[in-house]
Amino acid sequence: MKDDIIYLVLLGSCIGFGQFYRKFTDPEQRKLVGTGVGLLVVLSVSGFHMLHMLFCYLVSALLIIYASRKVCHLACFGFMFGYLFFFRSLSFLGYDAPPGHTNMIQMILTLKLVGLAFEVNNAYTKSKTVADGQKDTAAVAQPSLTEADRALLKLSMLDIFHYSFNYVGVLTGPYITFKTYRDAMYLPFSGKADCIGATVDKLKVIPLYAGLFLLVSYIWPLQYATSAEFYEERSFLYRLMYVWPTFFIFRMRIYTGILLSECVCTMAGVGAYPKLAGSKPGHGPSRDDYTTTATEDSSPLEYDFETVRNIDVINTERCWTFREAMKYWNMCVQYWMAMYVYKRFPSKKYRTLVTLAVSAIWHGVYAGYYFCICGAPFYLPIEDLYVKLFLNDATGQKRTVLNVLCWISKFFAFSYLGIAFLLLTVDKIWYYYSSVYHFGYVLWIVLYGAGVLIAKQRKANARREAKAGQDGAKQD
Repeated sequence: MKDDIIYLVLLGSCIGFGQFYRKFTDPEQRKLVGTGVGLLVVLSVSGFHMLHMLFCYLVSALLIIYASRKVCHLACFGFMFGYLFFFRSLSFLGYDAPPGHTNMIQMILTLKLVGLAFEVNNAYTKSKTVADGQKDTAAVAQPSLTEADRALLKLSMLDIFHYSFNYVGVLTGPYITFKTYRDAMYLPFSGKADCIGATVDKLKVIPLYAGLFLLVSYIWPLQYATSAEFYEERSFLYRLMYVWPTFFIFRMRIYTGILLSECVCTMAGVGAYPKLAGSKPGHGPSRDDYTTTATEDSSPLEYDFETVRNIDVINTERCWTFREAMKYWNMCVQYWMAMYVYKRFPSKKYRTLVTLAVSAIWHGVYAGYYFCICGAPFYLPIEDLYVKLFLNDATGQKRTVLNVLCWISKFFAFSYLGIAFLLLTVDKIWYYYSSVYHFGYVLWIVLYGAGVLIAKQRKANARREAKAGQDGAKQD
């Protein structure tokens, strides 16, 4: 709880500071103040461990600026994820382990610096395409470099330093691109958007999630799942169902933390864009002409903070399937994983597995992260199979019943896999799963086998019916 209290105090301070931060209209002043506060936050939770972040910044910045832009993103990816692994292995090497909040700072810094290297690579590739198009007089239409692209191609060490350590998102995110950061510095949207209103809307629901977290964790603490009484005196059914409250506690904790981190952004005006820009979580505006349209339009514009929206709590809870729920969870990080791992990985066959493996590595070195995150690809085909077999064609009351069953299955899968994420170590995970006879995995294997047989039977019936129809037509 001590770490949680420190976390809440820091986030609360950063939220409050946003009201003062927005008053700086000069971009250079805003950069300096934001970076100064960010360094203070990092120093306050990390102490001398802050040297890790400074070293990572220095090496990555040198790679981004001086390495070939054809490969700088790959070099930065390898260095940052390699250092992240080393950073988390310090305790195994006999050194003091960095504080938990320092680990979160390192995680976000990894996404920022690697993401920036990919942005530079994209801008470089785009510039080459533009240059080739100018030589080709027969070309009908060619892409043009935006102001953000040109800024990426002439980055300085100081630009990267400000982006890396600005207080907005430095502690727990959400991940924002360099373009989003630059827009927050140079575009006037933070002074026009309803930053206070957007922040208050998020703060309204946080006491509910925090209260539920405290209440349920008091009644069903995670620590009880590692006690002798839990395994010796509790029934199989009790142990199996215990994953539901533990994952509920985890969700409420994550909802509270992520929404507070979003409030840091909204109060500072970071991620504010006109609604007509069509902003998406992590990505930012999906239209390139939003600045021109916003300038030329004399009528008042509506603004949103979709760019920094990291979680959709309502849709996470009420959607029917596991696959759909994944889309609403940690959306800015998912954007990063999709853009820089999934879409860039050369083998389509292994893209999903590799992306989830990178996500597990990013979360930490504990086996529980791999049990949980890498277990998802084995559950998703089962869900997809049954959705195709029964849910897609169902209507009316039957559809409602199947949706509810699918919802229960979704949260059981999340909870069953999530207990590994919380127990962390192999011995605790294996001991728990053995105590429930690996019920979840056995159930999913049986369901998948039954689903495959049903699908084959349906295909065979369809072929027989088609053949019977052909024979009948011949007889006629």
